[in-house]
Amino acid sequence: MKTKQEQKISVTEASRIQLCNDGVLTLTFIGAGSAFTKKFYQNNLLVVKGNDHVLIDCGTRTPEALSALGLSVTDVHNYLITHSHADHVGGLEEVMLLNRYAAHRKTTMIAPELYRRFLWNKSLAGGAAYNERVNGRLLRFEDFWDVIEPVPVPGADRQLCLASLGSIKLAMFRTKHIPDSAPSWRSSALTYGVVIDERIVFTSDTRYDPNLLEFLLDRYPVEAIFHDCQLFTGGVHASLDELSALPADIKSKMRLMHYGDSADSQGDKARTLGFRGFVEQWQPYAFPL
Repeated sequence: MKTKQEQKISVTEASRIQLCNDGVLTLTFIGAGSAFTKKFYQNNLLVVKGNDHVLIDCGTRTPEALSALGLSVTDVHNYLITHSHADHVGGLEEVMLLNRYAAHRKTTMIAPELYRRFLWNKSLAGGAAYNERVNGRLLRFEDFWDVIEPVPVPGADRQLCLASLGSIKLAMFRTKHIPDSAPSWRSSALTYGVVIDERIVFTSDTRYDPNLLEFLLDRYPVEAIFHDCQLFTGGVHASLDELSALPADIKSKMRLMHYGDSADSQGDKARTLGFRGFVEQWQPYAFPL
């Protein structure tokens, strides 16, 4: 069912994804599945508004998914990465190498400095730093990327920080994802979620964490929540059964993402529990003003 704030665009219209539109905030899941799904692509989100766009995460299969939608990674000029699992960063080597050696341009990364260092040193340098020398040195992060540095919000919890990409407002916040033994986001590895235009929550990967939703709903007039959801309980992702304990008014705003191959058989259960259902990959969701 469509709401006043949210409209679906037909899949046939989305056979080739556009990187600009008439100014309506539009979200398209390039993939909606978990790290190891074989039926779905990985959970990466393209945000488009007017002439501005940003791809949130770029997993190992994202270049393949973009190609099926008529795009190359060189067409996407702006990236925001939430954390360093391969289903979120595995496509970045292709982004960097094709842009440097084929498109001859840099792309833009939105990420706090602490995470940029971690991302380069722990994930990207091995496949990118050694391809050439510049003035006698190995390549660095800044040889591949321009940077938008998010600005911390003074006194805010969750290391909340803000960035803008043209008309798109982005707020990054810490999540409680890995390891499974971490009692809070503070003791967890660097993982982030995003609030888009102060209206839409994209949790990326997180364990069940009602305090996170309370923090975001107290601060923002949230219209829709796209929430991590696995189909069994345990590990480092929120489960359908855990999320079912949330208040009805929160579940009514929530679509579930990052799911496994059995999601096809769980749709009726999710709606019966009060959720808006599972995210459909390649199905644009539009949020008019």
